[in-house]
Amino acid sequence: MIITIDGMIATGKSTIAKKLAKELGYIFFDTGAMYRCFTFLCLKRNVNLEDKAQILEAINHFKFNIKFQHGEKHYLVDSEDVSEIIRGAGVTSLVSQVATIPEVREKLVGIQRQWAVGVNAIFEGRDMGTVVFPKAELKIFLTGRPEVRATRRLAELKTRFPEEMKDLTLDQALEDINRRDVIDSTREISPLKKADDAFAIDTSELTPDEIVMKILECKDSLKGRKSS
Repeated sequence: MIITIDGMIATGKSTIAKKLAKELGYIFFDTGAMYRCFTFLCLKRNVNLEDKAQILEAINHFKFNIKFQHGEKHYLVDSEDVSEIIRGAGVTSLVSQVATIPEVREKLVGIQRQWAVGVNAIFEGRDMGTVVFPKAELKIFLTGRPEVRATRRLAELKTRFPEEMKDLTLDQALEDINRRDVIDSTREISPLKKADDAFAIDTSELTPDEIVMKILECKDSLKGRKSS
């Protein structure tokens, strides 16, 4: 069974997907990490994101892998562990721009679909239920008020990068959230949107455990649909 979890930035997609995967015994794939890894590669190689030839050169030589260590996932680019650096401000500020490039999406979507063959898995991202896995058995779309998401994002960044983010304010975090929402929802290629058959869950007032419970209820409701 394939479960997709899509949604806006800072709605808790990764946290929820991990918890749900543990609850169900499924494999979890954070597809956004792939785009972050490629963005990191572009920064490392000083790729001009306005130069298509440079982007194609980079994506054609993109060597990405995942390894498990002490129960945690580690993301590798050219054998370098970039699990922490891809969550930093440099990558975060450019990942939405990189994700709009058709050749990049085509390459990474192909990899994502390969991983889905013959497994029970949860794929978390922004276009999983609409583009990558349109026939997924269960689709979830997470939303949340911008102010709540900005507060979460600010806390996450300050915890993960205390020195780098010490001067970041809530207003700045909110501005970035709103900017990312516009980019993600209006991009020409695979815009962020709820699939027609997805269950929408507002995460603003819910804990991660409560959200997982709601998703499990959605999963159970599918049995009723099939039997009716």
